[in-house]
Amino acid sequence: MERRDEMKSNKKIDIIEFTDPVCTWCWGSEPFLRKLETWYGDQLEVKYVMGGLVKDIRDFYDSYNDIGRDPERSNKQIVKHWVEASERHGMPVESEGFHLFSNEYPSTYPQNIAYKAAQMENQVLADKFLRRMREASSAEAKQTSRPEVQIELASEVGLDISKFLERLSDGSAEAAFQEDLKITQKYGVRGFPTFLVRYGDKEILLHSYQSFESFQAVINSLTAGSVTGSRPEKTEENVLGFISKYERVAPIELQMCFDMTTREYTEMIDKLLKKNQCRTIRAGNGVFIEAVTSPLSCDTISGVCSL
Repeated sequence: MERRDEMKSNKKIDIIEFTDPVCTWCWGSEPFLRKLETWYGDQLEVKYVMGGLVKDIRDFYDSYNDIGRDPERSNKQIVKHWVEASERHGMPVESEGFHLFSNEYPSTYPQNIAYKAAQMENQVLADKFLRRMREASSAEAKQTSRPEVQIELASEVGLDISKFLERLSDGSAEAAFQEDLKITQKYGVRGFPTFLVRYGDKEILLHSYQSFESFQAVINSLTAGSVTGSRPEKTEENVLGFISKYERVAPIELQMCFDMTTREYTEMIDKLLKKNQCRTIRAGNGVFIEAVTSPLSCDTISGVCSL
């Protein structure tokens, strides 16, 4: 069993995101997190602490966005907020069929607990699972609090379903989530995303959605300039490598990582599409881009072979 202590300090830059799998601004933070991973490589690691956005929507109320109390009315308000947020952060959102909450599933805690169950098996697959929950919640309008949806997504990324279900049923995943909540409370986190940037014994807490430039400045401050990122060249090989590494990316993730203009992005993707090296998939109000694999491709980590 592979596990990682989210709060363990090392001499890398740690970006610890206090998050919830269905938080739209956490979804919107994916582009600059992937940019940080690409620019800083092995010098930086992104980790996650589950913060539990909504314990019960019926007992919750966000006065600023008028969200809470009645699940169905809340869904209508939430999807409006998510679409507006999407216009700012650029990640796709599916409004048709949006149904995040119901009286049967009024909480986002199940998604947080599901991540902890996955993490107890394999950290790499757990992070893929978290990304799939974000995609499914935001860009596919799936109700990811439902066990059958979680099982489907866990299977997609190659998790051992019997172990996944065992940790959900025996209480161990929920106990791990409760430990994350304690860490969240310890740092006084009340909104998501919140980022703890750590280098050795020095750390800085950044609240809410941030820019890549903000992280660059904080990293430079914490490391006295000893850790620097490197901009990847805008080559077909590098762009295709980025798509292949993450398996599915949104246009904004490519544009942000490679500092591409809209024209540069369009020209690059057109070239890759014409060579049949990538494909686009509709995703809500946007698209995802996937690399076109060989006729039979097998992932040695997940144990999944695909055509």
